[in-house]
Amino acid sequence: MPKGSVLVVEDEADIRELVSYNLGREGFHVVSVATGEAALGSIQAEPPDLVLLDLMLPGVDGLTVCRQLKTSPATKAIPVVILTAKGEETDVVVGLNLGADDYITKPFSPRVLIARIQTVLRRTRGAAADDSGGDAPIRIHDLTIHPGRHEVFVGTDPIELTATEFRVLRLLARRPGWVFTRQQILDGVHGSNYAITDRAVDVQIVGLRKKLGRGSRYIETVRGVGYRFRARSQGT
Repeated sequence: MPKGSVLVVEDEADIRELVSYNLGREGFHVVSVATGEAALGSIQAEPPDLVLLDLMLPGVDGLTVCRQLKTSPATKAIPVVILTAKGEETDVVVGLNLGADDYITKPFSPRVLIARIQTVLRRTRGAAADDSGGDAPIRIHDLTIHPGRHEVFVGTDPIELTATEFRVLRLLARRPGWVFTRQQILDGVHGSNYAITDRAVDVQIVGLRKKLGRGSRYIETVRGVGYRFRARSQGT
């Protein structure tokens, strides 16, 4: 029985074939395409369990594909793992802010790549199981977070968040008053051994606060440590 379906989006034929071969050998159902346009068409026709996405694509680039997937209600829950030769921190942050679930740079080990894909799928399926199991809404101050529906409200105002921003907010809000280090936030949102500097958390928090508007005051910076969600006893 297949472990899941993976769409491989890679314009370099040798890398595309290498990745597809190794995923197939591990029991995944693999579909591979060479362009962003073909990726979007394939996802619309047959949504995969995960998208392995190169950034440097002809025509529609990988970041555009990721943005379209993560802003569409029909596809935003599909995990995206970015595979690219672009290893600069700024590219990592852009991908994360768009909602990518992991980021792997070339050259890579096929065994590590497969392990990371399996980790993302386990985490995604675990979150889905929690949500389908009736995970109760989180209500604190004037914020309401609906895990199952992936909805956030400040008062009655709906707030649009990426999948990553939503997970960061939910992590903090579930334990108000508890201080999380940047590494704990990364581990809680993306899993351990995530290949990214913890400074990217600061960028995600900035984006989250901007979107929350007046609700941003509930996310507090603890200098030299990390971040916490304001406890109820501290008032609003």
